[in-house]
Amino acid sequence: MLFSSRPARQLALAAGLLGFATLTACNKGDGEFAKTKSGIEYKIYKKEGGKYVFKSVANGIDPTFKSRIGKFLTGHLSYRTGKDSVLEDTRKKIGAPVPLPLMELKQMGGPEEAFSLLQPGDSGVFRFSADSLFKGPGRPVPGYLKKAGNVVVMTLATDKLVEEKEAQAMQQDLQQKMMAKQQQEMMSYAAEQLKKDDVVLQDYIKKNNLTVKKTPSGMYYQILKAGTGTNAKPGQKVSVNYTGTLLSGKEFDSSAKAGKPFEFPLGQGQVIPGWDEGIALLNKGSRAILLIPSTLAYGQRGAGADIPADSPLRFEVELVDVK
Repeated sequence: MLFSSRPARQLALAAGLLGFATLTACNKGDGEFAKTKSGIEYKIYKKEGGKYVFKSVANGIDPTFKSRIGKFLTGHLSYRTGKDSVLEDTRKKIGAPVPLPLMELKQMGGPEEAFSLLQPGDSGVFRFSADSLFKGPGRPVPGYLKKAGNVVVMTLATDKLVEEKEAQAMQQDLQQKMMAKQQQEMMSYAAEQLKKDDVVLQDYIKKNNLTVKKTPSGMYYQILKAGTGTNAKPGQKVSVNYTGTLLSGKEFDSSAKAGKPFEFPLGQGQVIPGWDEGIALLNKGSRAILLIPSTLAYGQRGAGADIPADSPLRFEVELVDVK
């Protein structure tokens, strides 16, 4: 399932924000938060005539909740710190209502209890003590929550009740949308970063008087020594001597450290994309310089302490053998 029913894991939802400003406006004049026996502070609203109006829940218990157990309540969900910093936000991150499980309440004081107070169409603001969400050994309250008042504020604008089968279908659809959105964001980031890398690489080429060619992907290369035979092909095992440096000249790796050439099957994704592309440009005995943009190297992740994020790289390589 996309969403866990465990209270602490609710903070890790790949999620977002409901229209918080709308609910904040409703708060005015409604008095103090009500409080459940478990300590959750809450204000709940229902929609009447296109407007949200305050709704009371006697003793913090909705007697109709039992009829909803086993179903899913859909809605837009957000978590904030006591100082209003957004932690999770389904509206922004997913852009669609998410299904939330309505389960028998075996543990009080968490989001599940808050869900039980809401009926389809209701909206609510809930304040939890951070201590109630992070229970057990090895699960201390994060420092940023303590500094923000040791409180987590959840807002939820509900839509409708659905059965488990429909909820599962919604979850699958949401996962696909999230993956598509993440892929789109990655592609957009990569395109922008490639432009930045190209400026840096062209400056490096000019300063070092290199005579290079550029591939359609944005990599630059210079043949220092021509080899013989045909170029290495995808699927062939190649042996390569190499030295890898940052553009600053700092060496981060070399085959000399291992005392032998590095072997790998070409074009199988076992090395960075810039290597799969660059070595395929060479034939046996060739030596070359490869200038690889970060998008074809280690990208935003970087690699350990030696290669920072978004670092274009220089490799001097020799294709020793092709099998």
